[in-house]
Amino acid sequence: MNVGSRSVNSVSATDPKSVEPGVDVAMLRRPMTKFDVTGIGNAIVDVLAHADDAFISNQGLHKGGMALIDATRAEDLYRLMGDTVEISGGSAANTIAGVAALGSKAAYIGKVADDPLGETFRKDIRATGSHYEVAPLRAAAPTARCLILVTPDGQRTMNTFLGASQELTPADVDASLIQEAKVTYLEGYLWDPPKAKEAFVQAASIAHDAGREVSLSLSDAFCVDRHRDSFLDLIDSHVDILFANETEITSLYQVNSFEEAASKVAGQVKIAALTRSEEGSLIIVGGDRFQVPAEPVAKVVDTTGAGDLYAAGFLYGHCRGFSPADCGRVGSIAAAEIIGHFGARPEVDLKTLLPAELR
Repeated sequence: MNVGSRSVNSVSATDPKSVEPGVDVAMLRRPMTKFDVTGIGNAIVDVLAHADDAFISNQGLHKGGMALIDATRAEDLYRLMGDTVEISGGSAANTIAGVAALGSKAAYIGKVADDPLGETFRKDIRATGSHYEVAPLRAAAPTARCLILVTPDGQRTMNTFLGASQELTPADVDASLIQEAKVTYLEGYLWDPPKAKEAFVQAASIAHDAGREVSLSLSDAFCVDRHRDSFLDLIDSHVDILFANETEITSLYQVNSFEEAASKVAGQVKIAALTRSEEGSLIIVGGDRFQVPAEPVAKVVDTTGAGDLYAAGFLYGHCRGFSPADCGRVGSIAAAEIIGHFGARPEVDLKTLLPAELR
């Protein structure tokens, strides 16, 4: 297993001063784990359709954002969407699928119902090679779905009915899946239901008690606006690796510029991975900064899942001891594949897209 030109084993026996900046030597020296990443999030089936800006405006939707909707609104909007494509999704689930596609071992915790969409989700996540054994919800809310409208510029406007996904509780968190993972990855979208918040904090505590790391994706600026104070508390108390895009991180700190936000997050977490669309990403590790360019894309078709797959690539590299810049590079490669087609799950073998030194 290579870390640049070195193996993980050779790094663990090396003087820490000789290791590339940002490589967590302590993590590499910990006992072997069963999983690289365990993700916790909303288990959702995505329903995608093309739409124009006029449709977005007529429906009173905020282009490029995510809104929570009830069952009635979900049914009404679905009828208006025309031809659709159904693909298993959910932000953390997409990340876990990407982690697995890159060749890492992954597990997922999320709630679906005992219904056809729930069965689709279960089959799809297991087909990636990821471990998934959460008991389905019976005789209650249906499986969550996200109605995604993709405009010609590739922007996605998401309308999410959370259904069974918000019924995740601390009882659904298998402690062994957290203890046996190098990183536990939490999805900000799941921070709405009180029981899910308890599950997050429980999982983070289990991870840190086991000497593991905790990662959080802020998910969406509207999500940040709803939970800013509690997100800041969560980050301060439990998060080692933070993922956010430019809008999310400026919203979190209520500042006007990306540079102000980047300065504030430095030192708050061990690692901050901040994405900026075509401008690439900025990785902050303590006082060090690493600028990573975006990977070229022939045509942006659908930006759904770009951040999810960036996180997948980054965590893949992080769990192998790659430098922060190389972690960001893998993230950019994975994100570029996703935005080149419809849907948020890889359509090609992601490993084949990586240069030899990053496989």
